[in-house]
Amino acid sequence: MMNASSGRRPGRSGRVRAASAALCLFAGALTATAAGASPAASLTPPVSLTADDLTTWQTNGIVWSMAAADGVVYAGGTFSTVRPPGAAAGTSEQPAVNFAAFDAATGAPTGCSLSFTLSSGTATVRALALSPDGGTLYAGGQFGAVNGVGVSNIVAVDTATCTPRQNFKISVSATVRALDVTADTVYLAGDFNNVGGQTRNKFAAVTTGAGLLPWTANADEVARAVQVTPDGQHVALGGDFFTVNGTSSHALAVVDATSGALTRSYPGFIPTTSTVQDLTTDATGLYTANEGTGGGVFDGRIAIDLDDYQQRWRDTCLGATQAVLVHSGVLYSGSHAHDCASMDEFPDQPRKHLLAQSVDDPKLLPWFPDTNDGIGEPVGPRVMAQTDKGGHHYLWVGGEFTTVNGTGQQGLTRFADGPDTGAPWVPNVSLSTVTPGRIDVQWQTSFDTDDGELTYRIYKDGASTPVHTVTGYSLFWDRPQLKWTDTDVAAGETHSYRITASDGTNTSAKSPAQPATVAASAQPYPARVLSDGASLYWRYDEGTSTFAADTTGGLNNGFLRNAPAYRQTPAAIAGSSTAIGFDGAGEYAYSNKRHAQPTRFSVETWIKTTTVRGGKIIGFGNLTMQNSTRYDKQVYMANNGRLVFGVYSGGYRTVTTTGAFNDGNWHHVVATQGTGGMALYVDGQLRASNFLYTGNENYPGYWRVGGDNLANWPSRPTSNFFAGQIDETAVYPTALSASQVSAHYALRNAE
Repeated sequence: MMNASSGRRPGRSGRVRAASAALCLFAGALTATAAGASPAASLTPPVSLTADDLTTWQTNGIVWSMAAADGVVYAGGTFSTVRPPGAAAGTSEQPAVNFAAFDAATGAPTGCSLSFTLSSGTATVRALALSPDGGTLYAGGQFGAVNGVGVSNIVAVDTATCTPRQNFKISVSATVRALDVTADTVYLAGDFNNVGGQTRNKFAAVTTGAGLLPWTANADEVARAVQVTPDGQHVALGGDFFTVNGTSSHALAVVDATSGALTRSYPGFIPTTSTVQDLTTDATGLYTANEGTGGGVFDGRIAIDLDDYQQRWRDTCLGATQAVLVHSGVLYSGSHAHDCASMDEFPDQPRKHLLAQSVDDPKLLPWFPDTNDGIGEPVGPRVMAQTDKGGHHYLWVGGEFTTVNGTGQQGLTRFADGPDTGAPWVPNVSLSTVTPGRIDVQWQTSFDTDDGELTYRIYKDGASTPVHTVTGYSLFWDRPQLKWTDTDVAAGETHSYRITASDGTNTSAKSPAQPATVAASAQPYPARVLSDGASLYWRYDEGTSTFAADTTGGLNNGFLRNAPAYRQTPAAIAGSSTAIGFDGAGEYAYSNKRHAQPTRFSVETWIKTTTVRGGKIIGFGNLTMQNSTRYDKQVYMANNGRLVFGVYSGGYRTVTTTGAFNDGNWHHVVATQGTGGMALYVDGQLRASNFLYTGNENYPGYWRVGGDNLANWPSRPTSNFFAGQIDETAVYPTALSASQVSAHYALRNAE
């Protein structure tokens, strides 16, 4: 979240005004069952653009504004040169003083060259808009001359000749940040208070012949966006303002297109700590890009119905949205989104700078190309424009980024409706032989940057024909476990399996062959864990991957973070199972699923350590990719080796063992909470308890193993992360009894 200026407007021809009819596909959230079937998904508009960026010329500075039509893309900003794709900064550069024009289909400059300059200070082009017929390009910003011709922060350019129009001259007293254009009117937004020698506070309208119109929509703070509605009857205004024409309306307002009189005000609709940075429309909706200052502000997008100007939906992702654009029923946006947990989307992943949503629903669609934050006031993307050429659709993105999809690319990038060249990730596979007479093939669903639904094919014993095919839906933060059971096996046989993932066009490589030997009888320890009702059971038998397979039918898999030590032996219990090792510095695991508060629960795991720095062994936290800000329902080790079980219920409620368990031996640890209070068992015996503490903190969260926040907790250890080996982790929706706990421990050596 940043308080960054962002005035730009591709204009009527620079963005899609009406969503074109789009074919629908099944792209709802699919959850594969244990049998491998996918329930029917809801119909959503397809994301017709791929996430594969196309080779595009670059700038040496920030692109603030774009407009596009008829296969040409105009870009303005604060830069002085352009260079070919792949060229390092400072090499192969051509002059381009705050403006350049490009072929939408090739990404290369056209012959149109304009130079925007200022006698003192830094010139910048903050707004571009094309007339409906594409014959005139209007540019606004902070500049005093174009190709040496004197102007005052606004200019009209004949697109056929790429020269400033001499019949459009009007003075604007300060920066123009946004423009929109009809057949006869140019609407301006910015920092100014005077246009053509008359008072116009932040918004103004002039004729296409540069005559000042009586249209008046005076605002008290900076204007950043202006958008004419598709019927031409109204104009939507966005910015930092708190009043329009003296009436309270913060950041957003709708006024009459002829007079400027207020049609719809929005007092209290957008928090006072947030602003509107961009606006766009389609045939039925108005869409806002919002940015806030401070923590926990409103940074997302709002969809508003044009028939009554009421809210259709809003998302609450954090991350300073700068640009919005509609294409084929999809709302594309540029931001640095980093927390969409309030929408039940990703909670705290690294910043994602380009997102897509249906115009009818704020749920994120599977389209995740990415940039970095870049230079200046680092946000990344600042502006978008769309145009067609040669039968293809092109989405251009400009901003301050210096990389796109992990490769060096500054200021500009573009995407199209094909070809799709990116294959899904190779699936992570784990095999389970806990149940005799069968092999459970389990895998973590893959990720593809522009497809949510993927098809998985399982190959057995080196065969070229798959033995099973199934589809599943996954996103970068939600990669649920899928499972297929092979019953065409016999006890004692060894079989191997490989899996591919396909988006229908591209197919991943096959996963490494995973062998397993069919068991003749049930393994006592895991059989007892499952029969006692575990809802999550990680055995850590995977190889090098990010996958902790869940042995229960709930498919409650985990992510392994920062490459812990896999397949550690000897394991905690008898048999062929292995353990996992954590370094105490930043390695941990977290559940793929976000869970509601468990009011009754048990956590069970085995540990082996000699650490004197302590650390969290298992707990419940609200974040996944960083330390949680809400965290309890946890077992941790103090520096002296004692174990602490804690919940938060109006205060820190803990019970602690009297003995230490950092002696380098395997120890069985179980913590329970229910109507009988809290209990902590080690090696089958009750070591600490308190019957008074029956409640814990209410928040949705993730089970985490090996590390998370421990700030402010009693006997807080030196480290938040546990250094040692962990095995056989299970979570239950009930409080296990003392007899159940002791029975589990007694089975540690049973085979």
